[in-house]
Amino acid sequence: MIEAPELKSAPALRHAFFTRQGGHSGGLFASLNCGYGSGDDKPTVARNRATAGHHLGVPGERLLTVWQWHSPDVIFAEAPWDPLAPPKGDAIVTTTPGLAIAVLTADCAPLLFADEDAGVIGAAHAGWKGALAGVSDATIAAMEQKGARRKAITAVIGPTISQAAYEVGPEFAAPFIKENAGNADFFTPSSRSGHHMFDLPGYLRRRMTAEGVGRVVDLGLCTYSDEARFYSYRRATHRNEKDYGRQISAIVLRPV
Repeated sequence: MIEAPELKSAPALRHAFFTRQGGHSGGLFASLNCGYGSGDDKPTVARNRATAGHHLGVPGERLLTVWQWHSPDVIFAEAPWDPLAPPKGDAIVTTTPGLAIAVLTADCAPLLFADEDAGVIGAAHAGWKGALAGVSDATIAAMEQKGARRKAITAVIGPTISQAAYEVGPEFAAPFIKENAGNADFFTPSSRSGHHMFDLPGYLRRRMTAEGVGRVVDLGLCTYSDEARFYSYRRATHRNEKDYGRQISAIVLRPV
């Protein structure tokens, strides 16, 4: 697992951006696949999630994810829910110690948030649709509702697809530039005419900074290029593989 120094130094928190290593799955899902939405064996996924929970100091049933659908929707968590029938959304916020909140990714950006002094944490899944729709903004606002202060929040962008690996079509940039002309900064021409390379983590970093987050950190890790450590939807698609695993990123307030 990978830890951000900016969160690791907080005594009240545990967190991890888990890699694909150290689990029980095989084949395309080797080995720490934590996504029930994949075609992997569900009991094996449950074992993998329990492994991740153990590293965070919580049982597997207290490691919560949502049914992600590229939205700006935030769920407030106070107690565990059924992992096979979770609420629908793309971010979770909690103030409950010992309740780990998490997101699943395989190229999209996992975002972990914390205001340690206020005892408020968040986790968000940001693909391009969710990023443009404002899932990071919504998570910050939900944290504020629970007592967090924007200037006291640390936000970390975990392993995601890098600009060098993220080619997009001719129509892709238009809604970003319509939102803000400055977003043209996140597109560079690709080798194919009319296509561009998109900087998703760069877009998220600027957006969260503009929202007043006190500290925004990008770990600078590319899921597509680092096959040994990360699953990648785009890499699987380019290889015509029928499925892919999902890595999990999680944060928890330590019990008092």
